[in-house]
Amino acid sequence: MKPSERLKALNIDLPTVAAPVANYVPAVRVGALVYTSGQLPFQDKVLFCTGKVPTDTDVERAAHGARIAMLNAVAAAAAAAGSVDRITRAIRVGVFVNSAPGFTAQPKVANGASDVLVEIFGDAGRHARAAVGVAELPLDAAVEVELLVETAQ
Repeated sequence: MKPSERLKALNIDLPTVAAPVANYVPAVRVGALVYTSGQLPFQDKVLFCTGKVPTDTDVERAAHGARIAMLNAVAAAAAAAGSVDRITRAIRVGVFVNSAPGFTAQPKVANGASDVLVEIFGDAGRHARAAVGVAELPLDAAVEVELLVETAQ
């Protein structure tokens, strides 16, 4: 099943690619690879979750925020590739979690991003990943996601 067909079956509409808020582009294609810029959990132009995890935003909400951010990343990658169906494999995911002191469950938050890639791309959505706790993120977002994919030439 093609990724576009999986998205339809999952009742997922990829969001419109967000305009950059600074001097960068949402994604860059180099040969068969597309690298996305960090994506925040914007949904309908509203930041879905903010603050430190788990004190301001619980782990479940942050994981859902990671899912939203990943959908934004997939949309940016698809735009750079020409369509979501031109994405042949997820290679690497970076998930940055705005972490309260002592919080060490970043992988649970990152699963929100990873799981949606497997839903969309099946086995080709399995990827290498880093889940990192950070002191702050832009706009006080609870999570930020970046994505590297391979595309059809």
